[in-house]
Amino acid sequence: MHLFRFFKSVIQEMKLVVWPTARENRRDTTVVVSLTVFFVLFFALFDWLIQSGLLIFAK
Repeated sequence: MHLFRFFKSVIQEMKLVVWPTARENRRDTTVVVSLTVFFVLFFALFDWLIQSGLLIFAK
């Protein structure tokens, strides 16, 4: 019986959820992908600079 009550309360709570619109989803996805690309490029450049610096000082 507790399981039945649990699922009933889950269904009630899911009816209260405000789901994002398609436009909000596209905007949020664009932000996440853009930031991911930015940080990949930033850390790749940073890694390359550190690696180049270490190779220069190792000689």
